[in-house]
Amino acid sequence: MPIYADNRKARHTYEILEKFEGGLVLTGAETKAVREGKAKLDGSYVKVMGGELWLVGTHIGPYSKDTSIEAHVPDRRRKMLIHKKELRHLASKSQEKGLTLVPLSFYSLGRRIKVSFAVCRGKKAHDKRQQLKERDLLRSTRRFLRGESE
Repeated sequence: MPIYADNRKARHTYEILEKFEGGLVLTGAETKAVREGKAKLDGSYVKVMGGELWLVGTHIGPYSKDTSIEAHVPDRRRKMLIHKKELRHLASKSQEKGLTLVPLSFYSLGRRIKVSFAVCRGKKAHDKRQQLKERDLLRSTRRFLRGESE
């Protein structure tokens, strides 16, 4: 299960409440481009529109070996495939104040490209600072236990 794109900034900016997995409707050239590592999830989000789930703001560059003349639109919105029960749940969550749906990563499951996304709440600046302090403290205690002195 290789990960083709990862949204590391989302884990820093948002507090992840619930994780979900969905399929992604892509063209053949887009699928190959994702496997080449040409997908970027920075600044993208998931939105419920018209009873369907859409991935908005994701950049998928053109496939390097594609020679077709048709125009490739790298920033178009892409439809996501999930179960209807999950869609109803996510629609209600996305309406709540302060919650948003954020994609976390692209990966493959068999021949298909899947997207992992989460219901998130934005972190405050003091929460981010606290997380950085905890991470630095954990890192220094690991060094101390290994016997590396600073």
